[in-house]
Amino acid sequence: MEVSAPLIKNILLLDSEGKRVAVKYYSDDWPNLAAKLAFEKSIFAKTQRTSARTEAEIGMFDGYIAVYKFISDLHFYVTGGEDENELILATVLQGFFDAVSLLLRSSVEKKTVLENLDLVLLCLDEIVDGGIILETDSHVIAGRVAMRGADADVPLSEQTISQALATAKEHLARSLLK
Repeated sequence: MEVSAPLIKNILLLDSEGKRVAVKYYSDDWPNLAAKLAFEKSIFAKTQRTSARTEAEIGMFDGYIAVYKFISDLHFYVTGGEDENELILATVLQGFFDAVSLLLRSSVEKKTVLENLDLVLLCLDEIVDGGIILETDSHVIAGRVAMRGADADVPLSEQTISQALATAKEHLARSLLK
């Protein structure tokens, strides 16, 4: 019996017309941009008439399990292989959705997301890396993205370069003042 970690195929954030807002693919199942755009168009066409506004819905599309949720003019999708656990995919979706909501102060709409696209893309990087789920707790994700808590309690190995430089500058300034 082979045991493996759950893998995410992609995370999509599309607008109300099915156009890309922020997407990340973690699989070579779609070899080029045309294949990716065709998949996005297909999944949007099949889900746009559903009522996934209050709770996430699950569907099977082109051999992939997709969990999706809509808010305002945005459509959030998390896709996994046909043998992945839907609850895990739903947890990733909810973590992404809630982290974006926290970072944008509950103003989750296309205009606000585009203005803060860097934060949304950082959310994706904090949640999944290479298809492997790193974090699903929205508060942890939002905290890392907002770079809160970059004090001495965060190990240097977990700091970003800018945080590490700021910490080093602070230590240097303290040592010069003594």
